[in-house]
Amino acid sequence: MAKPKKVALAYSGGLDTSIIIPWLRENYGAEVVAVCGDIGQGGGELEGLEEKALASGACEVYVEDLREEFVRDYVWPMVRAGAVYEHKYLLGTSIARPLLAKLQVEVALRTGCDALAHGATGKGNDQVRFELAYKALAPHLPVIAPWREWDIVSREDAIDYADRHGVPIQQSKEKIYSRDANLWHISHEGAELEDPANAPSEGVWTLSAKPGNAPVEGTVVEIDFAAGTPVGLGGTRMSPATIVETLNQAGCEHGIGRIDLVENRFVGMKSRGCYETPGGTILMSAHRELEALALDRATQHYKQKLALDYAELVYDGKWFTPLREALDGFVDKTQRHVTGTVKLHLCQGRIDVLSRTSPYSLYAPEIASFTMGDEYDQQDAKGLINLTGLPIRVHATVQGGLAASRGGSR
Repeated sequence: MAKPKKVALAYSGGLDTSIIIPWLRENYGAEVVAVCGDIGQGGGELEGLEEKALASGACEVYVEDLREEFVRDYVWPMVRAGAVYEHKYLLGTSIARPLLAKLQVEVALRTGCDALAHGATGKGNDQVRFELAYKALAPHLPVIAPWREWDIVSREDAIDYADRHGVPIQQSKEKIYSRDANLWHISHEGAELEDPANAPSEGVWTLSAKPGNAPVEGTVVEIDFAAGTPVGLGGTRMSPATIVETLNQAGCEHGIGRIDLVENRFVGMKSRGCYETPGGTILMSAHRELEALALDRATQHYKQKLALDYAELVYDGKWFTPLREALDGFVDKTQRHVTGTVKLHLCQGRIDVLSRTSPYSLYAPEIASFTMGDEYDQQDAKGLINLTGLPIRVHATVQGGLAASRGGSR
C-alpha cells in the first residue's frame, strides 16, 4: 500500500485512539482527520475532545451528534428483532460500530482522505466490525490498523507511549479498565475482569445502583409501542433518544441491567466483560411481553430462532449486508400488529410485568378461560392427540414401548 497523505481516524479520545494520531504522523507522515460520533457517551467524554485531538496532532476534527440516528436506525431495529447475543449481551458496543464507521467514511470522502484508520486491537471484535463496514461503504479506501502493525503489545506500553509524546489520558497502570459507553450501554473489560474467577468489584460498575441498595419500593414504567417500535412512555410521545435516556435513569436508580458475561468473540477466543444496559434491558423485556400478546405461536417461535441469527450478525459486524436487510424485511412483517402498552415494575434489579395491552391482542379470554363455552370444543382435543401421537404409537408398537427401552439400557 502506498503511503496515504490524509487519513480519517475513528477517534474516541480514549487511550488507543489518542496515541494513534502521533503514531500515524510519525510512521506514515500523513495528516490525520479525527472523526467522532456523539452516540451518548456521557460522563464528560466529549468535553475538550476537539482540543485534545488537535493538540495530539490532528489537522481536522469532526464531532457529530448521532444520538437520534443511533437509536432510530440501529437500536430500534435490533429491539424489534429481539436480538440478544449468547443469552445476555444486548449488543451495545456491536450495534454502535456500523454507525461510527459510516460517519467516518462520510467525513473521509468529504475531506479528501485516501485512507481509513481505527484503534481496535488485533484480538478484538471491533476491528472486524469497522473493517467490514468500510468494505461495504468505501471498498476503494485502504485501512490502517495500528494495533496490527506497531510494537505496542499492552495497555501499559500504550500508556508509556502517551507519556513520551505528551498525550493526556485518563488511564493509569494501577487501574486499567477498557470501557465503551453510549446511550444503550457501557461495557467494562480489563484489570481483574480478565480472570473469570474474579468477581467484579463494585468499583467496576459506573452507572447503576447496586440492586440491594436500590429503593425497596421500586417504580413503575409504562412503555408505548407502535408496530414494534417504542414511541413513548406513559402515553407521552418522545424521541427515540429521549425514551432511552429516560429509561436509563429509571433503570440505573433501581439496579436494572447489570450482566457479567464470558462470551465467544468472533475472532475465535473467549473473553469476559461486564455490561450495564439499564434502559435497554427494560425495553427488551417490554417488547417480548407485547409480542407474546400479538404474535401467533408459529411466528413467535420462528422469530425467536431468527433473533439468534440477527444477534450474531450484529455481533459479527455484518450490518451493511443483504442478509441484514432481508432479516429486517421479515421482522417488519412480524411487527405490524405489535402495538400497545406494557407496564413494568422495577425493583432492586428485578423487572416484574404488571400489565400488557394491545388492540391486536390474540389473547381471547372466552377461549383461554377454564369455563366451558362454545368457542372451544374440548372434544376436538381427542383427535388432535390421536393424530399427533400416531407416529409415537406406531413406533412403540413396532419397536417396543417402556419394556424395550429398559431392556436397551442394560
